[in-house]
Amino acid sequence: MPEFNVNGRSYLVDEEGFLQDADLWNEDVARDFAVSESITELTPDHWKLLNYIRDYYMQYGIAPMVRKVCRDTKFELKKIYELFPSGPANGACKVAGLPKPAGCV
Repeated sequence: MPEFNVNGRSYLVDEEGFLQDADLWNEDVARDFAVSESITELTPDHWKLLNYIRDYYMQYGIAPMVRKVCRDTKFELKKIYELFPSGPANGACKVAGLPKPAGCV
């Protein structure tokens, strides 16, 4: 199984770099995975989006659809891509410690 190594820490990830065990996630893990997305600092807007996605995932077992994320966070899709340039699935879900969504988020 592949590993992601950063800041002296190592994480088991899938072949696309997503954390294998979502229960290991915490704010330090998010900061480490943000590095893989070329994000140097997680702002309050990043945390708002990350916490929303994680809370939704923990409640329903799937990542929320993009329209729901935009509606509930009041972020336009353009803003989400400014925060996570690789998008809500590849960027935000990865930093949030979730598995890669199977469908559209």
